[in-house]
Amino acid sequence: MDDHFENLKIMVIDDSKTIRRTAETLLKKVGCEVITATDGFDALAKIADSEPDIIFVDIMMPRLDGYQTCALIKNNAALRHTPVIMLSSKDGLFDKAKGRIVGSDQYLTKPFSKDELLNTIREHIPSPEQ
Repeated sequence: MDDHFENLKIMVIDDSKTIRRTAETLLKKVGCEVITATDGFDALAKIADSEPDIIFVDIMMPRLDGYQTCALIKNNAALRHTPVIMLSSKDGLFDKAKGRIVGSDQYLTKPFSKDELLNTIREHIPSPEQ
């Protein structure tokens, strides 16, 4: 068991129930607390209360897409330093560039593996020993 993940709060924003459930299952197994949201509006309503350590956001969502959601998070002074990882089913250069413009910290292509998910968290959350 990797203690590095104990008590981390992870938010997963995706309109796909499958992706939310997959991420939640993987993350809970390693000791994370998981907050899920179905879209940007849902996420923004929950972010202030939950104060996640890292946020995964799908790009293609109805109402408020991942780019808009990321921009709103990064424009909020209290959340500006929270890592935001974009999730997309397309591995496109344009999407990656656009993600960087709105301030995303990384880009993960779906479907992601457990290792990809955990390595991404490791990269953005400093371990207590550091």
